[in-house]
Amino acid sequence: MIISLTTTPTPVWDYSAYWDFVVPIGIVFLILLLSNALRRKVKFIRNSLMPTAIIGGFIGLGAKYLLTWLFKDVSGFPTAVEANELFNVITYHTIAIGFIALGLKTIVKSKDPNALKGRPIKNGLFIVCNYLMQGILGLAITIPLAFIFTELAPFAGILLPMGYGQGPGQAFNIGRIFETAGGFIGGTSYGLMISTLGFVSACVGGVLYLNILAKKGKIKRVVTGDVSEPQEGEVDAADEIPLVESVDKLTVQIALVGVIYLFTWLVISGVSVLIDNSGIAFLINSIKPLLWGFNFIIAIFVTMLFKVSIKGLKKTKLMKRTYTNNAMLNRISGVAFDLMIICSIMAIDINTLFSGAGLIISLAIMGVLGAVATFFYDLYVTNRVYKGYSTEAMMVFYGTMTGTASTGIGLLREVDPEFKTPAANDLVTGTSTAIMFGAPILIITGIVFLDGWYYLYGSLAVLIILFAVFHYFLMKEPKAKGEKAAPKK
Repeated sequence: MIISLTTTPTPVWDYSAYWDFVVPIGIVFLILLLSNALRRKVKFIRNSLMPTAIIGGFIGLGAKYLLTWLFKDVSGFPTAVEANELFNVITYHTIAIGFIALGLKTIVKSKDPNALKGRPIKNGLFIVCNYLMQGILGLAITIPLAFIFTELAPFAGILLPMGYGQGPGQAFNIGRIFETAGGFIGGTSYGLMISTLGFVSACVGGVLYLNILAKKGKIKRVVTGDVSEPQEGEVDAADEIPLVESVDKLTVQIALVGVIYLFTWLVISGVSVLIDNSGIAFLINSIKPLLWGFNFIIAIFVTMLFKVSIKGLKKTKLMKRTYTNNAMLNRISGVAFDLMIICSIMAIDINTLFSGAGLIISLAIMGVLGAVATFFYDLYVTNRVYKGYSTEAMMVFYGTMTGTASTGIGLLREVDPEFKTPAANDLVTGTSTAIMFGAPILIITGIVFLDGWYYLYGSLAVLIILFAVFHYFLMKEPKAKGEKAAPKK
């Protein structure tokens, strides 16, 4: 008896085998190009400062349901639910890829004397105070509403700083954890919707404020037409590998990002196996989902270890050339974050959000109050801490704390197109130091949904205490150089 080991190859016209992933991705890129054309050609859209990816996300969200309805009877065409899962996967991975690319960049000390005015510690405290304030506000809204609407999780309010302060990637990750481990049905779409409302708040609130200041004659708006960040580095520096050799330089950058992400998967998988073998229910049910949900945080640590290893190799002269390039890594992170934003909006499940009035009502309340509270808190702090360039600081921080860094930079360019003030540098240095101060918030997101009232209300109490302490040090005036403390009586 002869057993044939050959298999019949799948024909290229088999949709499910060859085109399941290609067609939706192609549609995403088509929508992105269409959105870019609309943003450049339609004046009111351009002046709204709405990023291209956000415009594309809204168009894609409508197109997803339209195409599902038109081709519902076509064999192999994905349903809205299947499309949501694909966009969820893209959002999940692109946030980690984007952070790896940013983490690989070589930090170059600025020689600009204005940049020295930036205060990294205060900038980081300011960013984290925004997170804490938004978290307190969010829980203050959802805790009482959860008594009225049973479909709303009382801990859902912690998604406000995730969506507003940290963006769609983090909102997706935490929302996914709340849905899978916390039992919050629709948590993923809920988090993504909050991040979408954040972008709207950033653009609408920021532009309205700019127009009010312009009418009062306090500023002169400079409409640049594009939202972009200052270029950093060259694509072919002297000490780096050649632009084109046996392998393309961009290919090397992508390969480095891919290898680091592979090791990220190995680390998470290894720790997960250890957790499973421990047999401890808390670790299995709570910590393990956090590991996979916080894939981008693990990726950042792996990237840091990689950079330390590279530094060691260069010290020992085993590596003589620099393989990373800041300009190309910026572009990789840009592509990843553009895909993350557009797919995060397209992944929103409208049916889930409209399954209960509590979800819609709480989203509306958080969307409005979140924008108003962030606006006035940032206005208060920037007027007192960032003297001399308070308007520029207000624009960049408010835009970032409701949207992303790109939104903040876009608003800043309206009043400081050449980045003459330290506002852009403050955002960069603050983002780095905020990781240190913001660690407790990430821990809270991992326990706030656990059974027991003390987890929920204890988390709220910790947020309030941290906000009071951090805000105190943020507003505290630094001592002048050479100033001595007053003698005790």
